[in-house]
Amino acid sequence: MNSINKINEKEQILKLLKQVKDGSISPDEALLNLQTMPFKNLGHTNIDYHRGLRQGYGEVIYGQNKTSEQIKDIILNMLDKGLNNIIITRILQSTVDFLIKQKIDLEYYSIAKLAIVKRNNAMNLKGSVVIASGGTSDIPVCEEAAITSEVLGSYVTRIYDVGVAGLHRLLSQYNIFLKARVVIAVAGMEGTLPSVIGGLISCPVIAVPTSVGYGANFNGLCALLAMLNSCANGVSVVNIDNGFGAGYIANRINMMESI
Repeated sequence: MNSINKINEKEQILKLLKQVKDGSISPDEALLNLQTMPFKNLGHTNIDYHRGLRQGYGEVIYGQNKTSEQIKDIILNMLDKGLNNIIITRILQSTVDFLIKQKIDLEYYSIAKLAIVKRNNAMNLKGSVVIASGGTSDIPVCEEAAITSEVLGSYVTRIYDVGVAGLHRLLSQYNIFLKARVVIAVAGMEGTLPSVIGGLISCPVIAVPTSVGYGANFNGLCALLAMLNSCANGVSVVNIDNGFGAGYIANRINMMESI
């Protein structure tokens, strides 16, 4: 993956190894540095700085239930390590306003409730991730998935409001789906959209149930169970409203050399 976070972490370790080679630090000192490099304890948070080496992208900040001060501390520490493209999910507008007052460079996407700190807009987007929503009400979850995939380096196409209540809308976009490397299908209500898409195309489909729906939808449980019971091959399922998780997985699939 073309990840700035991953590159920075590798550079730090390579620099350390070169210092051992040229004798500027001892092996024992290098070992101590490696032992303390994996994470930073801020008191309220342990930031995992080796996640990029293990998983291809650095730690993502889950904003819900964190205070504005906690999020600020985490961001400043990550910036101090030279990281950028820092993703913050489920973040409130009030917290964003606070961070902007602290002179933190971020872009906020209010529909997705997602922020990117020090975004690298020069990244070349690759491949093809297609995101489809059953209805307009599912768009916030779609946007969380879309922006996540884009920040990680994927080219994303959005196809919204193509649910099964008007199947002709979905079929009119068939050529776009055929060119996708992976499709994220987001739906609430009865949650059948992923099954329909999965039965039409050959690439992997990531199903995202949403909490959109009337009473017997049970805040997305109905859609979740329907997607888990899909009879279409190649459909996987993430948790209710988990656009971030879907976008992250879709990017990994999209960046594979072959499927």
